[in-house]
Amino acid sequence: MSEEEVQSPCIGVCTIDEANGFCQGCFRTLEEIQGWWDFDNVKKAEVVNMATQRETAAFD
Repeated sequence: MSEEEVQSPCIGVCTIDEANGFCQGCFRTLEEIQGWWDFDNVKKAEVVNMATQRETAAFD
């Protein structure tokens, strides 16, 4: 049984905020965005989790 691919958090708002280095749409770093297709599912899940935490912190 194969595991399901972790989906990209990209929402098509691709602008890096120079103040914090995160994409304003998905809250990933440029390095995380560039490496996405090379990451395995474990790394992708970590990136999604970190991006979610960044988004939550941005709006607290």
